[in-house]
Order: sequence, then structure tokens, then C-alpha cells
Amino acid sequence: MTYYKSTRTARRGRIFPEIQWTEEQKAQREAEREAFYQRCKPVFDKVKSELIETHYNWYVTVEPDSGEYFVDKNLEVAWQKCREKYPGKIHHTFRINETGACGTI
Repeated sequence: MTYYKSTRTARRGRIFPEIQWTEEQKAQREAEREAFYQRCKPVFDKVKSELIETHYNWYVTVEPDSGEYFVDKNLEVAWQKCREKYPGKIHHTFRINETGACGTI
């Protein structure tokens, strides 16, 4: 029996060229992210106290324009629930605990 060995080599590295950001662009992006977080945080703070007792360490995904939130034990499922109801909208996800974050640094 003869085995066929492929001579094709695997591609290595990035397909797309790396994006070069200026310091101004980085600062603008960070400011936009912080502003979006500040829009989502009040919704999370409002529901955190009631959810922390029954859904500790679950995920809550917030859509800030409507003020709606989606809770699930699985991160991807929480994202999917939000995407189904609000396709094309940006959302933010928090962990239901005292800090709203996963782990500590």
C-alpha cells in the first residue's frame, strides 16, 4: 500500500496585517469603552442585590439602551439571549458577585 503525503505547508502567523494604533486612537477607544461601561453599570447595580442571593457567580449581560438584562449560568448562553433579542447591539457582561468581575489580580 502506498500512502500519500501532502507537501502543503501550514500557514503560520497572522492572516491580516497588525493594526497600528496611535496613542490618541488608543485613548479615544479607552474613553469610549469606559463611557459604555458607565452606561451599563447602573443597570447591574440595580439588580445585583436581588440576583446575588439566588444566582451567585452566574453571568448577567446588560443592554444599556433598553435597560434589559439577561441572566444565565453559562457566559455564552447569556450573550446569545441578548443577541437574539437585540441583534447588532453592543452589550456588557458582569459576573454576579460583590465586584461584578471574575477573579482578582
